[in-house]
Amino acid sequence: MVQNKEVFTTADAIVKELVRAGVTTAYGVVSIHNMPIYDAIQREGSIHLVCARGESGAVNMADGHARSTGELGVVITSTGTGAGNAAGSLIEAWSAGVPLLHITGEVASPYLGTGKGYIHECKDQLQMLSGTCKEAYQLKVPGQAAGFIRKAITEAFQYPTGPISVEIPIDYQSAIIEDTQIVDSNDFTKAKKDSFVIPKSVTDMVRDAKRPVLWVGNGALLSGASEEIIQLAEWLRTPVITSQSAKGIIPEDHEQSIGHFASYKETKEFLEEADLLISVGVRFRSNETSGWTVKIPNHHISIDVDYLAANRNYETTYALVGDTKIVVGELLKELTENPVRGASKEYLEEVKDLRNTLRENLRSTLGPYEEILDSMRANLEDDTIFVRDVTVPANVWGSRLFETYQPRHSIHASGGGIGQGLPTAIGAQIANRDKRVVLVAGDGGFMVNLGELSTAAQEKLPMIILLFDDSGYGVIRNIQDAAYGRQVGVDLNSPDFVQLGRAMGVESTSVHSTKEFNQALNRASTSDELSLIVVDMKEVGPMAKPFGGPPGVASSFEPKKITN
Repeated sequence: MVQNKEVFTTADAIVKELVRAGVTTAYGVVSIHNMPIYDAIQREGSIHLVCARGESGAVNMADGHARSTGELGVVITSTGTGAGNAAGSLIEAWSAGVPLLHITGEVASPYLGTGKGYIHECKDQLQMLSGTCKEAYQLKVPGQAAGFIRKAITEAFQYPTGPISVEIPIDYQSAIIEDTQIVDSNDFTKAKKDSFVIPKSVTDMVRDAKRPVLWVGNGALLSGASEEIIQLAEWLRTPVITSQSAKGIIPEDHEQSIGHFASYKETKEFLEEADLLISVGVRFRSNETSGWTVKIPNHHISIDVDYLAANRNYETTYALVGDTKIVVGELLKELTENPVRGASKEYLEEVKDLRNTLRENLRSTLGPYEEILDSMRANLEDDTIFVRDVTVPANVWGSRLFETYQPRHSIHASGGGIGQGLPTAIGAQIANRDKRVVLVAGDGGFMVNLGELSTAAQEKLPMIILLFDDSGYGVIRNIQDAAYGRQVGVDLNSPDFVQLGRAMGVESTSVHSTKEFNQALNRASTSDELSLIVVDMKEVGPMAKPFGGPPGVASSFEPKKITN
C-alpha cells in the first residue's frame, strides 16, 4: 500500500533531523530492515543516497566524507549481518574520532532478544555496536525519534568526537507519530567561543624554553586549529612534528614542518636535546613512537580536549584541557604580549637542517619510487586530497614525502586496517567534487573492497587510483622477512586489474616504468574521468632499501618470556 503523504512516521522524523543537521549525502545498502528510512529520504528529496556494494565500504565512505569536510558522516545499514559488516569500519571511525552517525535497523520490537530466528536477528547487536563506536543506542519509543536522533548527532560532535550507532526496530520505522517541533540552544555546527585562562607558570615555561618542540595530532585538526598552530610555531621558532592524521595542519613545504617523522633516528636525537615538548591533540600511538621508545623532555605541556590524555602514554607537567583551537589561541595571545622568547634564530636553523636531513635520507632509500613521488607532486594540484590504504608506498613515502598543504587533505587508516582506502576515497571525492581525490593502494588491500570501484563508476567520480601491485601483502611480507627471515601467507595471485577496471567502466592502464607512470598520470590529471593506474612493482623495480615495517614493530615478534 502506498504511504499517505500526510502521514508522519518515525522514518520521516529521522530524515527531518538529518536535513536540519545539514546532511546532503548519506551512504548505505538498502535492506528490508531500513526500507522505510530509505523511502522517507526519497520522498523528502534533498539528500543524495549513495548505494555502496557493502556495509563496510558504506561506513568508510561516510568516514571519508566527514574527515575531508568536518561535516557529519551518515551511513544507513541493515540489521544483523549488515550491522556486523559495518563493525570493522566503525572501529576505524572510532580510532580517528570521526563525527559519524550510523543508522541501522533491528528486528521487530516484539522479537527483540527472543532468539526466535526473526530474519537478520543478531544475538546482541547493541552490545556489538557499543564495542565499535563512541556510543550505541536503541530507540525504545517511536515518538521520541526526533530527540533521539538529535541527541545522537550532538554526541557525535561532542569532544572527544566519534561515531554513534543508533538502531531502530523495523516496526518502529513506519510507526505514525506526532511531528514534534524540538527547540534547543545547541548548535554543533558553530565553533565554541569559550575562553581559556593560561596559568602564568605555563606561559613562563614556554617563554623560557630554549629548545621547544611542537608535536601536533588529530585533535588539533578536528578542532580547526591549523592557523593557531602555524602562528605558535613561527613565534616559538620550533619544529612541528605531526602525527599521520595531522598531515597538512601546517603546510608541508613550511621550513619548520618536520611532518610524520617522529619515530626516525634523527628526530629521536633532536627530541632528546629538547627542553620542552608541547603536544596538541596527540595520542602518541605505538606505531608513531616506535612502541613508546621515543624519549620526550622532562617538561611536557599537553593540550587536549580529553582529560584522560594526561599521562596516558607520556608523563605530563601541565595538562591544559579544552578545545585545542581555543587553548592554543589563548597561549599565543599570552606569549605575544611579551616579545621575549627563549628559542634563538640559530635554533631555527637546526630545525631547518633536521627537516632537510630527514627528507634527504628517506629519499635515498626509494630507488625508482623517488621519480614516482616527484611525478605525483608535479602532476597533481596543490589542493589534491590524498587518501592512502595500508601499503608499502603509503607507509614509506606517501605519508611522509608527498607534501600536503592544507588540513583535511590527507587521509590514512588510523586503526591500521587494510582495504578501507578505496571507499574512504569515494566518500571524500563525493564530498569534494570541486577537488581531485587521489588514492594510493596496494593489490592486497584493494581486493578487500573491490566492489566499491563500481560505486565510484556509478557516481561518475573524477578520482585517480594509483594501484601498486606486488602480488601480495607487501607490508607483512617485509615485516616477516625482518622478524623471521621467511614468509608465509603473503603471496597473492593478482587479477588483471586493467580488465577488471574496464569491465566496470573505469579508464584503466598499467605501467611498467617510471616514464610510463609519468605519462599515465599526466593524462589522468587532465581528465575528468575516473582513472585507474596499475603500477607493476616487479617491473618498476625494488626500493633501494627494503621496507622492514614500521619502526619498533619487528621486535614485537622476537621470542621472549612474559612474566605476570
